[in-house]
Amino acid sequence: MKSPLVVFDLDGTLIDTAPDLIASLNHTIASLDLAPVNYENLTHLVGHGAQAMIERACRLRGHPLESGDLPPLLQRFIAFYTDTMPGDSKPFPGILNAMDALKAAGFGLAVCTNKLEKLAVTLIERLNLTHYFDVITGGDTFTVRKPDAQHLIGTIERAGGTLSRTVMVGDSANDILVAHNAGVPSIAVPFGYSDVGVETLGPSRVIAHYDELTPDLVRGLLAA
Repeated sequence: MKSPLVVFDLDGTLIDTAPDLIASLNHTIASLDLAPVNYENLTHLVGHGAQAMIERACRLRGHPLESGDLPPLLQRFIAFYTDTMPGDSKPFPGILNAMDALKAAGFGLAVCTNKLEKLAVTLIERLNLTHYFDVITGGDTFTVRKPDAQHLIGTIERAGGTLSRTVMVGDSANDILVAHNAGVPSIAVPFGYSDVGVETLGPSRVIAHYDELTPDLVRGLLAA
């Protein structure tokens, strides 16, 4: 029997990346002479990819983008973010101990994020977390991305897992939806970047701290 697998979202779930994403966004829109935005402006877009944040920030500042405007802005964002990461980004409290316990109990771990794969891999490497994960997939790894079930299914396949022995952990609607669409249990964390209470998204379980993410919790969800 294949080992059980826990799949994590990245931004707002594993890592608190908001300060650096907002800094990179403001660096990007400064090239358009637009005033900075703050986290409260973009809570629901942090973790949905740089393109969504750039487009939203420009609309907020009364500068809707024309066709062809986005690619150079996206490249400016990626270059700045890559050069400055990990910056102030850091793992959420308790996650390292939780992953240590899961791995010691024989669980596999993976990352399934809508962040570009290269950015996700680089961030995880620079935080010295790569050794935890069997696979890291991003929003451009496949032809689809969360909440499409095939993003999670493809991640599970690459990690050598099975749907019937996988749990998804995330902080947003995309994470809970992708788990639902793939038919796997989900665990929601309330300290990420959702603009609605995660309990309203219909996860299998909500945990307030990673101290609660234990092998027994995951086994219970899989058994149910």
